[in-house]
Amino acid sequence: MILTSISILNDNYIWILYNTNDFCIIVDPGVSEKIIKKIEEKRWKPIAILLTHNHIDHVGGVREIVKRYPNIIVFGPEETKKNGVNQVVQKGDKIKLLENEIDVFFTPGHTLGHVSYYLKPYIFCGDTLFSGGCGRVFENRFFDMYQSINFIKSLPKKTILCCSHEYTLSNLIFSMSILPFDKKIKKYYKKTKKIISKNKKSLPVTLETEKKINIFLRTKEKIIKKSMGLKISTSSFEVFVLLRKKKDIFNWS
Repeated sequence: MILTSISILNDNYIWILYNTNDFCIIVDPGVSEKIIKKIEEKRWKPIAILLTHNHIDHVGGVREIVKRYPNIIVFGPEETKKNGVNQVVQKGDKIKLLENEIDVFFTPGHTLGHVSYYLKPYIFCGDTLFSGGCGRVFENRFFDMYQSINFIKSLPKKTILCCSHEYTLSNLIFSMSILPFDKKIKKYYKKTKKIISKNKKSLPVTLETEKKINIFLRTKEKIIKKSMGLKISTSSFEVFVLLRKKKDIFNWS
């Protein structure tokens, strides 16, 4: 399978997997017009849509795409059922498409029913994990998000993260406010800034890289606890909650 993406709205990505026979799978189509145009240009044959959660910037294009391609199968968690889903997925499900098996992982925290899709080496993690950061937590489900992120962290290091937003620069700026002397984060920030300045994408990214530069994957480290004025005995979960709350009110512009 070949991976590509389409930029939509302010900073969203629609991910597309296609094969040499031009069949394609669409992930989180927040709009329809750009994706239909791309499909027509490439002469792809869409067979499925995968939805991670029910926010409009991830599901907004489904109905028009289905109208255009009525045989397409739409997979999504229960919370997306009213947005054109005809195959509700749950934790542990395996979807077989184009001779590939896709694992459904339950990754709540951003929403109650958020899922991620794993087609080795790719994980389509929606708004759970971003490069250099993580998704906003709703309904106070911090422990859910913490567990979801740590589950993704446990995947093979060569896993390729297909996140749904281009938030990398702002996430790294926040990270540098926490760890101003971290050489790996500073170096990655400079690299990312150069990429973005050329109107290119910072995504996808490997999990191996994220483990080095994403402070939400490093909450056990003493250096982070020390920089936040916390006791060394502070739990990794407590560090995560405090980091996420700091990020919620951080002004990076």
